[in-house]
Amino acid sequence: MSTQTDWNGRPQNEGSATPRLEARNVTVRYGGVVAISDFSLSVADQSIVGLVGPNGAGKSTLFNAMSGWHSPDSGSVFLEGREITRLRPERRAHLGLARTFQAPELFSNLTVRQHLILGYRVKYARSRMWTDVLLGRALRSSDRLETEMVERTLARLNLAAFAEEDADNLPIGISRVVDIARAVIAAPRVLLLDEPSAGLDSAETIELTDALCQLAKENDMSIVLVEHDVPMVLRISDFVYVLDFGKCIASGPPDEIVNNPDVQRAYLGTAT
Repeated sequence: MSTQTDWNGRPQNEGSATPRLEARNVTVRYGGVVAISDFSLSVADQSIVGLVGPNGAGKSTLFNAMSGWHSPDSGSVFLEGREITRLRPERRAHLGLARTFQAPELFSNLTVRQHLILGYRVKYARSRMWTDVLLGRALRSSDRLETEMVERTLARLNLAAFAEEDADNLPIGISRVVDIARAVIAAPRVLLLDEPSAGLDSAETIELTDALCQLAKENDMSIVLVEHDVPMVLRISDFVYVLDFGKCIASGPPDEIVNNPDVQRAYLGTAT
């Protein structure tokens, strides 16, 4: 029997009892304010998990704790069974945990194609990346696999038409997609997306989310997304967590979340 592989030729997991990403009883305080209180989350292989809640509920704080930008006051974070609670963000990224931020972090003088080349080399050719940066060399693809991956990612995320545009000339919505594409091309095990649909119209949102769903399946990748577009989250997520004032008030499949009275009262505003 042949082994199924992802788009980088890696053997795909057949499924594992160990969560791809796990937060256990995480608490984060800012002074006397509890931003996240005893929160636990589990992300399965090749799954999409939504994280929703009102502004100030603690969603981005939880992302910061999971990705290493803020150390939790208590609790633990695990990536594929390995505890990463105290690891620096770059070490977590090397192990396969990638994230984007609410505001795209792009280099104004690099093209869309160059951002993808940079994202690829961060994972697969780090020494070459730093040589290019330090010596002021242009980021050009010369490796066949790198070129194929860049072209495939441009096509999958509908960025081919913008490939040679400098980042400072891009609309905000396209900038956000470029930020996501740069993370995706490094083939992370888990991708944390912070408001990926912000700045996109409804058609662009559907295109992006459909592409992400396909990439998660093809590339053995799990996705966790923070979003205010609740219908989009419910459409694509396998499992949803709802935060309110730093606490998890509900979790479950999308159909259960929609009908949960606590969620309706606290967030959707439809229960009495």
